[in-house]
Amino acid sequence: MNPEKLTAYFNRIGFVGETAITEEILKKIHRAQHRHIPFENIDVIDGKTILLSDDAIYDKLVVNKRGGYCHEVNGLLHTVLNILGFEVRALLGRVHLSETPTGRGHRVTLAVINNQHWLVDAGFGLFTPRSPLPIVFYKELTTDLQCFRFVRDERYGVMLQIKDEGEWKNTYSFDIEHVCMGDLEYANHYSSTHPNSVFTSKLVIVLATEVGSNVMVNQQLKIRVGDTIKETILDDEQAYFSALKEYFGLKPNISYQKVEQYF
Repeated sequence: MNPEKLTAYFNRIGFVGETAITEEILKKIHRAQHRHIPFENIDVIDGKTILLSDDAIYDKLVVNKRGGYCHEVNGLLHTVLNILGFEVRALLGRVHLSETPTGRGHRVTLAVINNQHWLVDAGFGLFTPRSPLPIVFYKELTTDLQCFRFVRDERYGVMLQIKDEGEWKNTYSFDIEHVCMGDLEYANHYSSTHPNSVFTSKLVIVLATEVGSNVMVNQQLKIRVGDTIKETILDDEQAYFSALKEYFGLKPNISYQKVEQYF
């Protein structure tokens, strides 16, 4: 990514300011991207190949103003942080939102600043940490609207939990073993093509806002403001594409007939 592309990225996410290698700047860049580039799997539903090259991700998310899922949005953030001089590397995690954990399919970034390890994730849908989290164990870690903690798991390594209605809920686990590009390609291919992948079975779009989140699952739209949730069923083509534009800033090149199959 050259300086011109980096400037375009900052314009895309509305980031202005210094780019020093500090916790504060890490949080500011993450926050800006998380609030401007939605998590979405429209291209997966459309049967398109998800490409992981830096150029492909840049063109899709920055030039074409689309979103993407973890391999794309976290791939973009990883590239930018690396160019700025942050010590970062990719990790792969297992998702534990159901009784059976997935394979290592969720891409995140590990950042190290002054010997402190940080989990940096801008692509886990509704449960995306709204700020990078310092990896310390058994301590409540709060973002503006969330509460997380890391616990040790004998089988899965590091488990990230979120407090949901007063109860700790597993989100995903990871370890800090080396991850190569081949690992990422395997995980991306399964996530975007396998019939058992959540991304091939339903349409999911999430964009964080300053006061909550905008979430679309198939034809159901949920607008969360604080503790208040407004639900709407988008029951025709005009309502559907208008909501994509208004709440997520998206104008994807996909037919209504294709997305309607998931309603």
